[in-house]
Amino acid sequence: MSVDISARPLKGSPVSVSVSPSVLEALESAIGKTSALLCRQQDPDGFWVGELQADTTLESDTIKLRHLLDRVDRRKQEKLVWTILKNELPDGGWPIYAGGPPEINATVKAYAALKLAGTPDDDPVLKRNRQVILRLGGLERINSFEKTYLALLGAYPWSQVPVLPPELIFLPSWFYFNIYEVSYWSRTILIPLAVMHATKPCSPSARLCLDELWVNPRLKRATITNFQKGGAFWRVFFLFANRILRIHESLPFKPLRAKALRACDRWINERLVETDGLGAIFPAMMNAIFALKGLGYRDGDPLYEKQIKEMERLEVPDEELGLKIQPCFSPVWDTALAMYALGRTKAASVAGPLRRAVDWLLAREIRQWGDWVVKNPRAKPGGWAFEFKNPFYPDVDDTAQVLLGLHEVYPVGRQPQDVRGAFERGLEWILSMQNRDGGWSSFDKNNNCLPLTHFPFADHNAMLDPSACDITGRILELLSAIGVPKTHPAVQRARAFLLERQEVDGSWFGRWGVNYIYGTWLALRGLRAVGEPMDSFRYQRAGRWLISRQNPDGGWGESCRSYDDPGVKGQGPSTPSQTSWALMALMSCGLVAEPSFQRGLEYLLNHQKPDGDWQEEWFTGTGFPRVFYLRYHMYRIYFPLLALTEARDILKRTEG
Repeated sequence: MSVDISARPLKGSPVSVSVSPSVLEALESAIGKTSALLCRQQDPDGFWVGELQADTTLESDTIKLRHLLDRVDRRKQEKLVWTILKNELPDGGWPIYAGGPPEINATVKAYAALKLAGTPDDDPVLKRNRQVILRLGGLERINSFEKTYLALLGAYPWSQVPVLPPELIFLPSWFYFNIYEVSYWSRTILIPLAVMHATKPCSPSARLCLDELWVNPRLKRATITNFQKGGAFWRVFFLFANRILRIHESLPFKPLRAKALRACDRWINERLVETDGLGAIFPAMMNAIFALKGLGYRDGDPLYEKQIKEMERLEVPDEELGLKIQPCFSPVWDTALAMYALGRTKAASVAGPLRRAVDWLLAREIRQWGDWVVKNPRAKPGGWAFEFKNPFYPDVDDTAQVLLGLHEVYPVGRQPQDVRGAFERGLEWILSMQNRDGGWSSFDKNNNCLPLTHFPFADHNAMLDPSACDITGRILELLSAIGVPKTHPAVQRARAFLLERQEVDGSWFGRWGVNYIYGTWLALRGLRAVGEPMDSFRYQRAGRWLISRQNPDGGWGESCRSYDDPGVKGQGPSTPSQTSWALMALMSCGLVAEPSFQRGLEYLLNHQKPDGDWQEEWFTGTGFPRVFYLRYHMYRIYFPLLALTEARDILKRTEG
């Protein structure tokens, strides 16, 4: 449909808009259809959870895991192979996001998995992908995690794998380098990985030869693949430390080794109580299984078997022939966003689903101390994690979105006692987690020890959990919504953080969503909420940047490639979620009378399906920039619902 919005100046108001009645009717109809769809998708227990899709590295690693444990399910393996082959690029190789180029680690993982599954060396798929791998640099270029997994299979020399001794668990929290100076996800991956290095668990029958993938097989020398630039001193420091540690590993007697393994065992076990697995994320869960095997746990042990079952819960059927693996579950995130979007509609029909969602979320509030307390010892527990059960790792971003959703259903000042208690605890915890630079991270406070980005295992580009513009913007929105004055010190520090990080073209970097469209939306949303003058040049510049990135079809999109090449920021095929972010950013800037805003609304309305859904194939979620991306299957539903609802409301308010 065509959206007719025209602007005319009014006395005492910069801009007023004239809106065709048919536009508001179309918006109401679209909002109603999507609201009904969301309500139908709610689980009877009260939560929402959409599929969380990643690249084929998870299917490849699952095949590898099963072979190393000597627990191969041939039927499932065939389905995993089908999924891997389905995602191969036409010219060979596997990408880490839809539409992306072949990536060395993903391609090596897929190649190794196919060989383990019985694909012969002369198969056209392997022939084609050997050439791709060699063109990308061969086994010399894979990251340290993959080196370790291939070494367990005998396919990579242990002499070329960086040393990770379990004794690192003894480094005290006051020491410059310790396990709590790395991000939560790296911590839960590295502790079991250290056990793997010490114990080298594997099945004798799981052997693999990949000599054909070395560019120079006679040398078999690893290449430093850290993504961080600069830091020559620290790179040399860690390389020297690695040599010292390798000498230590060669000694026949290591006085602290047995004690260190017991300490790692306790650390892992403590974090497996009432959880979806270690860290509730695939890499940590997989490494925990390897670690338990190395520590002496055997088939039939209840703890060991439970971790394998938790991995199996991540399996998702892929059409009739395939099997996909999710990296984790996202019920708290999906529920909080769905609840917030539905709450903004103010429709009477959503009251029941919203109350069920509130009850479900209240039951998942985290009231125990987690790893975050090491760097934030004076704070009291409160908040929510991303997954079903991950009590050691509540998330600031999830907690902020839960509180925004709760506020929509039960505004502050009119909350029942149980809601008020959870709300106040979550808010207090969020405020306690503000970093020194004024921003907020996801899981830890002041987790920004930059030298660790040159640690050999930092080549997954996610060693730290620094402040993020998108999270900080969301928290500013929350603080404003509940009446925290803009003169509050936390607000002022967060405002300064965002202003310092605005790019020259007006945009902001997006850490947890792709990419500059996401970061710009949330930064503008937060700054507007705390009273920033959005007609000032710096904010209008951000709006004009977004307008300049609009696609001919009226939508917005951005490829994950912008993390590697900022020159393509804000560019990519249009998606419903990114179009919604852009529209809400334009609303924050007061640019609703712009033709671009009108065309963006047309894009959403014209691409909506009869049942209220949209189609979205691209990856718009970020796990680790440049390394791991996500497709949240519910982003295409609740973000357009939120954008259309806010467009309806703002057009009604500004109608002349």
